[in-house]
Amino acid sequence: MPEGHLIHRHAREQHAALAGHVVRAAGPQGRFEARPYDGRVLAGVEAVGKHLLYHFEDGLPAIHVHLGMRGIFLRYDDPESGPRRGTRLRLATGEVAYDLIAPSRCEPLEAEEVAALRGSLGPDPLREDASAAEAVRRLTRFGGPVGAGVLDQGVWAGIGNAWRAELLFLVGLHPGSRGIDAETALRLWEAAVTYLALGRDAGQVVSDPAAPDERWVYKRERCRRCGAPVETWQLASRTAYACPLDQPR
Repeated sequence: MPEGHLIHRHAREQHAALAGHVVRAAGPQGRFEARPYDGRVLAGVEAVGKHLLYHFEDGLPAIHVHLGMRGIFLRYDDPESGPRRGTRLRLATGEVAYDLIAPSRCEPLEAEEVAALRGSLGPDPLREDASAAEAVRRLTRFGGPVGAGVLDQGVWAGIGNAWRAELLFLVGLHPGSRGIDAETALRLWEAAVTYLALGRDAGQVVSDPAAPDERWVYKRERCRRCGAPVETWQLASRTAYACPLDQPR
């Protein structure tokens, strides 16, 4: 599933290409009613955690997209190119077209539903309106292991399994640690803010700017720093990774 850095990358690119333009909207697959949005001005595209919101002028409901495990976007610099089979939503201007294929969610949301979505999510490290104090409060009050807390979208929004593994390694925290203090939670939040921004700009997880294609422990047999065998186990329904030397319990 695309993590928050890629969702923010999609939002930034599509906002630059589509916002302020009259868009042609279509639902070629037949599973999304796009006609109310056709010929309307797209006011903006924003990311909130792993969710995308498309805001239109004239009081139209926002379009909410969650890519899920299989969803992808295809961009066409020739907007007259036909949509790929299975396209749920196409948004196009005279310069560019975007096709959305196989998302888990693509739906209109009224203002109160957008507010409910926002309210269900914790602070997003890539949003300027995110509160570090609130991020610390939510994580320190989470009752389970820190590795479960950072995956809980109601605690912090946008973190997935790859970022969990790498961020916890960077601050020397074992995913199974409990009862972390505010100082530790703040260090982890600040790492998330810094590294997710690098990942957004690069289009991939970047946990070592000197070697952006490498990972410290995620999907590795041995820790890239010390060479110790990486521990793996199931935590919050996902495989957790930790170095027993750099991330002691």
